[in-house]
Amino acid sequence: MYQQLVPVSKEKHARKRVKQIDSFSFASRFQLASVMAHEFARAAAIYPIVFIEDKAGQGLTPVALMGLEEGENLYVDAAGRWHASYVPAVIRRYPFALAATGKADQFTVCIDEGSPLVTDSDGNALFDDAGQPTAVIENVKKYLGELQQMDGLTREFCRFMREHDLFTPLKLQVRQGGTVRTLAGSMVINEERLAKVSDEVFLEMRRRGYIPAVYAHLVSLGQIERLMMLKDERTTGVKGATPAAE
Repeated sequence: MYQQLVPVSKEKHARKRVKQIDSFSFASRFQLASVMAHEFARAAAIYPIVFIEDKAGQGLTPVALMGLEEGENLYVDAAGRWHASYVPAVIRRYPFALAATGKADQFTVCIDEGSPLVTDSDGNALFDDAGQPTAVIENVKKYLGELQQMDGLTREFCRFMREHDLFTPLKLQVRQGGTVRTLAGSMVINEERLAKVSDEVFLEMRRRGYIPAVYAHLVSLGQIERLMMLKDERTTGVKGATPAAE
């Protein structure tokens, strides 16, 4: 997603401005978008939610699947319009992000200098004439801080599910025309194993508030058919593929 992510500083960004998002063209090649557990309820009505290994090696992380091929986002059209009622928070916070400083539980606000939203003339200034952070920076800090807290809760959710062996690989076969492709590498919660958890484990899931997220995830898998339909619309006359998940 990010091209040139660097920490925000008044030395480097004193004259930089950030434009409001008026086009999602920057996300047109995002096949995946991280989502947090508190987003599942809204995201599940639109996107399939699956789990993939975190590149940082911190375990599984949930993502909204927005395309059937790498570099494809079926929810963004050629004009940069997002065709869905909910946009994942990771997309809405662009071009900002939090990065670990190397010290325990400490993060720094970063900005993607390669983003078309970052300019020298248009948009809202990051720093005022005295070199002090503007409301843009303060609002970003607050928003990203809230998201970071939710991210921690989401990682705990994933760890709990893995510790109780509730994940299973998803192998999705996509048939389009005469070609069959297998989409692998993601995990989903196994309904059969979920139904067999002990009363103690289930009550602990309820105590932690995990139950709504679990069922929102399972319901979201039906949105794979939506992806098929969107893909068909882009492949000029090709009828919808039939997925088969194991």
